[in-house]
Amino acid sequence: MADFMTERNEAIQAANVALEHLYRSQELLNSAGNWGMFDIFAGGALTSFIKRGKMSDAQAELDAARSALRILAREVRDVEEAGAFQIASGDFLSFADMFFDNAFLDIYVQTQISEAKRQVAGAIQQVEALRDRLSRM
Repeated sequence: MADFMTERNEAIQAANVALEHLYRSQELLNSAGNWGMFDIFAGGALTSFIKRGKMSDAQAELDAARSALRILAREVRDVEEAGAFQIASGDFLSFADMFFDNAFLDIYVQTQISEAKRQVAGAIQQVEALRDRLSRM
């Protein structure tokens, strides 16, 4: 039983780390989206520079989240091996790679930001649900 509790706690901690990166990426994507809207309607070179910086920072957070999700998937497998429950941990790794191949088409970039925000929100929801399930065990 002690081994199970240790594995469960490690999985919960891994979920918390993943969520930290996902929440931060969500904040940065929201900011990039706001700058993107400004860029479409009244922006210039400085606005585009700021928007791209936010997008780059968001990508770095998503890369960190992806690594944390891989760790979470391993920890969940450890809990599964203890016979607690089965879960398709691959779902957490499926949100798509991002971003932003064409900096000249601001509307296209804004669409990509919106899609990334949707995917991050979905990943947050899944990881929170998993963490809640683990916490109740």
